[in-house]
Amino acid sequence: MVSRVDRSRVSEWWWTIDRYLLFTLLFLLASGVVLSFAASPAVAERIGAGTYHFVQRQAFFAVPAAFTLVAISMLTPKQVRSTAFMLYGVMLLLTIATLFFGAEVKGSRRWLNLAGMSVQPTEFLKPAFVILIAFALSEGAKRTGLPGKAIAAFLLAMTLAPVVAQPDLGQAMLLSITWCAMIFLAGLPWIFTVVLAALGASGLAGAYFVFPHVAGRINRFLDPGSGDTFQVDTAMDSFAAGGWFGVGPGEGSMKQILPDAHTDFVFAVTAEEFGILACMLLVSLFGFIILRGLRHARDEPDPFVRLATSGLVILFGVQASINMAVNLHLMPAKGMTLPFISYGGSSLVAIALEMGFVLALTRRRPRIDAPFRPIVMTRRERTA
Repeated sequence: MVSRVDRSRVSEWWWTIDRYLLFTLLFLLASGVVLSFAASPAVAERIGAGTYHFVQRQAFFAVPAAFTLVAISMLTPKQVRSTAFMLYGVMLLLTIATLFFGAEVKGSRRWLNLAGMSVQPTEFLKPAFVILIAFALSEGAKRTGLPGKAIAAFLLAMTLAPVVAQPDLGQAMLLSITWCAMIFLAGLPWIFTVVLAALGASGLAGAYFVFPHVAGRINRFLDPGSGDTFQVDTAMDSFAAGGWFGVGPGEGSMKQILPDAHTDFVFAVTAEEFGILACMLLVSLFGFIILRGLRHARDEPDPFVRLATSGLVILFGVQASINMAVNLHLMPAKGMTLPFISYGGSSLVAIALEMGFVLALTRRRPRIDAPFRPIVMTRRERTA
């Protein structure tokens, strides 16, 4: 047990961190390893890998993810900002490099082979982007003449350009939604909110006409008879087969034919084997993390910390919502992982980095705006 009188860095971290949020995140990280036992063996066998190939890799990446979560949570807000600046520059260059040197998978170039490992730079670019936007908006509000919103718009365009070129429209949409939410929280007038909504609708319409695979997904969502809806239909069958309590760990049958059971559709596998109640528990955990983070942001006097915390939590929440909505056929299919649960090394470590930033920013710190309270001395202390 760490003593309160211990002034070491670890002790200070332990007594200032939001431990409820920390343990919830670690529980989700462990749940991802457990659920990989249910979802991934069938996929591994189909591709000729060892039965527990993805389980072993998920457990392997869970270790650096946990270390990253804790290590990053020890940073100060100033160190968070400095880390994000360096991370953004490196990952933006690597994202551009994927266009020239990345391996092409299903028509997209999103991965780089670095030191024998496949890395998706966009995953690490996202949290750094959010923190830079928060810094630009907060500094623009404090300094007269500094165009914070214009800088934020420039950063959005510079970030989206290589992401759309890959193309990775799911990540582009996620970044755009988060950016719009942060601009709104920074005090965007209602008229500009309407303009942003119109621009977003125009962007979606443009993607529909420019990218055939986007048009196909939207058409199949609106009219299932217009194309192949095998994955979504199988996911819905998983929910129906699982019922409230599931068919039991390892007893699911839909994962045998679901192509992306260990990544995009792990939520559906959870429903079949562990039941809808287990899915509701996952939703509750995600909801707790989001609401807890937003509560911290609401009570934070520092504009940068408030915007950065809000943006990171929104990024996390929107990604989880998109994944679960696709599994439930509430929106067109989109390749988006479920944070901490879906298989993926880059995704797992990047989300740990993202939430490590949240833990660092929400640590208790002295309030510089707290009212002055004089120290009242007892008679014995005055005469001592």
